[in-house]
Amino acid sequence: MSPVADNKWVKVGQKGAGPGPRSSHAITVVGNKVYCFGGELKPTIHIDNDLYVFDLDTQEWSIAPATGDAPFPCFGVSMVPIGTTIYVYGGRDDSRNTTACTLTTRWRTSGSCCLPSRKGFPVGATTLWPATTGKFTSLVALRPRGWVEYPAAGEACKGRGAPGLVVVDGKVWVLFGFDGNELGDIHCFDLVSGQWTAVETTGDVPPARSVFPAVSSGKYIVIYGGEEEPHELMHMGAGKLSGDIYRFDTETLVWEKVVDGTEEGKNPCPRGWCAFAVAVVNGEKGLLVHGGNSPTNERLDDMLLKCLEVKEVFST
Repeated sequence: MSPVADNKWVKVGQKGAGPGPRSSHAITVVGNKVYCFGGELKPTIHIDNDLYVFDLDTQEWSIAPATGDAPFPCFGVSMVPIGTTIYVYGGRDDSRNTTACTLTTRWRTSGSCCLPSRKGFPVGATTLWPATTGKFTSLVALRPRGWVEYPAAGEACKGRGAPGLVVVDGKVWVLFGFDGNELGDIHCFDLVSGQWTAVETTGDVPPARSVFPAVSSGKYIVIYGGEEEPHELMHMGAGKLSGDIYRFDTETLVWEKVVDGTEEGKNPCPRGWCAFAVAVVNGEKGLLVHGGNSPTNERLDDMLLKCLEVKEVFST
């Protein structure tokens, strides 16, 4: 049997002055609003530091009238909400400067740090980030009283950039990533025991990849797209990008490739470096994807939703 998404990819309409084509940016959801920050239109050149807001009900973009010390324009940035506060961390400008800020209705600097990351995830009052500057291997957490670093993953887990980072049932899963080559390994950190485990998986194991969306759905981790092979010019080119979806069972450790029911010719193009979050659009909960880099190295500006509910069918 193969899992088939109940819903096809749905293109979400966009009105108003939105962020436009970009990659290496971030989106996060608070209530019925999607917040978008950072990104690049041309490789390694930042665009702006506006905070864009997308209303999921009216499907219209606007620019938030936020005040205070906004982060400088950057790309490769991460955002995560805790309650109504959005934490913006990592990213870099053209000079490789990094920063960390928070936003309620006013920007506030949370303290500069030399550990940029791809994505942070809230666990109770703790937000977790994989520290990847210089492709080190460490897991750090932002708690109300400051930063805390967890035990190192060890030699089995290579230092990497752009991995997937997902929390399922109190465990942090680090999937794949890039260390000059695309990586295909998975590691799990138990927040209770403080132990790392190298995870052996079976089934439809995805090819090694980086810069891909990864989200949780119950006991499953769902990944989409990403870069399977780097371009010879590295970040200046698109590389070999994927448009496939995989689902990983964190209990059985089995991968399944999700069959896309979207009508042929209407599928979204393969992509990496896109912004992503879990959102509810028109009553459907799914993986929300915005923009990213395409196989032609042109930045995208579409917004798409893929329902996370899947059903089992016998494949022919």
